[in-house]
Amino acid sequence: MNVEETKSNLSTEGMDLQAEQYEHISSTVLVVDDDTSIRKGLVHLLRAEGYKTMEAKDGSEALSLISVKTPDLILLDLMMPYISGLEVCRQLKSIEKTRLIPIVMITAVHELEEKLKAINAGVDDFLNKPINIPELRARVRSLLRMKHMNDLLDCADTVISSLANAIEAKDKYTEGHNERVSQYAMALASAVGLSERELKIVKMAGILHDIGKIGVPDKVLNKRSSLNKLELNSIHSHPEEGQRILKPLHSLMGVREVVLYHHERYDGKGYPYGLEGEKIPIYARIMSIADTYDAMTSTRPYRKALTKSEAIRELEDKAGQMWDPELVKIFVNLVKNNDGNDSIETDNVGGNIEC
Repeated sequence: MNVEETKSNLSTEGMDLQAEQYEHISSTVLVVDDDTSIRKGLVHLLRAEGYKTMEAKDGSEALSLISVKTPDLILLDLMMPYISGLEVCRQLKSIEKTRLIPIVMITAVHELEEKLKAINAGVDDFLNKPINIPELRARVRSLLRMKHMNDLLDCADTVISSLANAIEAKDKYTEGHNERVSQYAMALASAVGLSERELKIVKMAGILHDIGKIGVPDKVLNKRSSLNKLELNSIHSHPEEGQRILKPLHSLMGVREVVLYHHERYDGKGYPYGLEGEKIPIYARIMSIADTYDAMTSTRPYRKALTKSEAIRELEDKAGQMWDPELVKIFVNLVKNNDGNDSIETDNVGGNIEC
């Protein structure tokens, strides 16, 4: 096993241990059942296991509780008055804030058709009535561990994003660059029909595309005159450095590819690998246009900002050389149709990346 594999395994094992420790310290389980005896029995059992609990007697009360406090796991009865467990599940899985909460459906129904409906609604697991206590303990423990692993990955993504913004803050001329690039890239990605999941990758890649500049000295980043060969090599190293920084984070696998290839050129004269044409992943081709457009329309230490018209002309003149010509056409139309606004409008795309 090499050093990188060992580091990765240690990182994963450490996260596993954190998730196990976190599970009982702060896990809250919501029990939803119209049968008082079953509900109270489950609550008593869960508290004895060290979990915090919430309880609701029907689907409506459950949704009200969740709007105030988000549980880590839900034990949900299928057959309830007013709002069924199936409908509660559908609603929760359709909302970004609650879609990753594990839901265990408690049911006395054994028909395959009903279970398929529950699976399609987003149910994560089942418990049959009468409830087997050892099975309940095992399923709750397993799902909570997975939930907290996802939470830890979210935290890691947030830390990396903060680091990217800290790097950006080293240079007053690039303030807001990452966010703007992310917005431009998402607008272009949406216009070419990428899926919601792909838009999330593009969004995060826009924020993180220059994270490799952590390894570039400030005097090089902020130099007002031309760069010498050594300084240019330092700048050109940032895509590979960025990919290396993100490598331990498995949730950012799709993002790493964009970070690595966003300075490739359509004619094959880019870096770090000289990829050309459609051999460059589409996310990276999109990011290259968004990144360059924002750079051209922003004031930098070595030059003043171009106007929108001048930047558009530059994109069009070098389409097919620097950038994908079809993507340039689409992006230029987006900019022209948004004339007078500071940024291209995009639909709100958020949430954790699942790569």
